[in-house]
This record gives sequence, structure tokens and C-alpha cells, in this order.
Amino acid sequence: MNITELYLLGRRLQKIAEAAIPTEGVGEHPTSTSTVLAVADDLRDHPGTTVTEIAKRTGLVQSQVSNCVARLREAGTVRAEPDPSDRRRTLLHPVAEPSPRARIVRDTPIEPALAEATTNVPETLALLDRLATLLDINA
Repeated sequence: MNITELYLLGRRLQKIAEAAIPTEGVGEHPTSTSTVLAVADDLRDHPGTTVTEIAKRTGLVQSQVSNCVARLREAGTVRAEPDPSDRRRTLLHPVAEPSPRARIVRDTPIEPALAEATTNVPETLALLDRLATLLDINA
């Protein structure tokens, strides 16, 4: 496998994951699910951060990050508080317990989305589990 193939595999897996995410009751938003997930992932890795800092790290424009943060706050996944050293800034933190929306997304089975992409779902799941272990994605 080369870099291009690795990148394409990652994109393919991302698209499968996006297809699996339930959208019932979410409503219309100006940001994509993948953008929201990128912001949520960055926020998890950098608690106590700001919209500007997330934008710099992710390469997203500030308005996209702001829209994502609004969605995450609405879903109960993120809390905001004034920066004690500069009350003009807002610090963002992931909540300690997953929100009901986060639990729904987390608990949604991926088998139906995988079935759209492969004819051997059990083997694909086993390989994905093994890859996740080898790459230590829960570290």
C-alpha cells in the first residue's frame, strides 16, 4: 500500500461511517457531519480551547468551526465557559458524560453501512477491529 492508497482507504472508511450516522431529528445545518466530527475530535484532544484555536489546528474556517460548536452545544456534547483570564474569550470543553445524541451515534450498528460497501461484513468487521487495535485508536 502506498500513501495514495492509504489516503483513499481512509476516505472510503470515513464515507462509510458518515453513511451510518443516524440523522433523524438533527434538522438542517450548514455544516457536514464529517466537519462536526473533526471539530469534536479536536475538542476532545484539546479541552479548554477556543473556536479560533480549533480553526487553526483543523484548517477549517472559523465560521465552520462556530457552526459545528453550535451543533455540538445543541446536542449537549460541548459546554462553553468564559475564560477566567480574558472574559471576552469562550473556552470550550467536552462534557464528561456522552449526550443522548452522542450515545445514539456511538451505539448505531455499522453493519448496514458496511453491507453497502462489501459482500463480507463479518470479515470486514474483524479486519477493522484488528486495525483499530494495531493503530491503538482508543489511546
